[in-house]
Amino acid sequence: MMQPLGVILAGGQATRMGGGDKGLLRLGQGTILSHVIDRLEPQVAGLALNANGDATRFADLRLPVIPDSIGGFAGPLSGVLAGLDWAAAQGADHIVTAAADTPFFPCDLVPQLMRAAEEAGADLALAATPDGRHPTFGFWPVAKRADLRTALQGGLRKVVAWTDAHGAATAEFPDDAAFFNVNTPDDLKTAEAML
Repeated sequence: MMQPLGVILAGGQATRMGGGDKGLLRLGQGTILSHVIDRLEPQVAGLALNANGDATRFADLRLPVIPDSIGGFAGPLSGVLAGLDWAAAQGADHIVTAAADTPFFPCDLVPQLMRAAEEAGADLALAATPDGRHPTFGFWPVAKRADLRTALQGGLRKVVAWTDAHGAATAEFPDDAAFFNVNTPDDLKTAEAML
């Protein structure tokens, strides 16, 4: 199986943080997003950022910025679809997604997702910890993008509703803290302490 492409999901509205791009908030020597890039980039064959609005605000990242193709902030699945469309144009057969506000996810995310899918005979896998599934961290097949587009156009928004319907495997990670995500100013303080 070829190495997947990576897509960082940054298409949300960050309402609990007062709007704007959570990923561009300072964290240690960089930004939340720079930590995400540093973790995902070595694990994938190429990387893009799913974000809506003016792409030039991410120009210094030197990454392709791909907007949702489904309007109206349709949630993470819309970002997954945008990533799958981008990957199809590159000739890739899978993507791995990571959330732009989760700076400490495992450095072996991609191989663990791929192994879980392979062992289950599935072409799709989600990350999970003892706390539950983390559906923005997934291994997604380009071959299912038409099905996903149809589901989104039909109003589907829940990631696990779609992944469960397609027999997604689960990659178990032992540490809940690895998937800590920054939603509020207090979370940002916690992330600084974790760093």
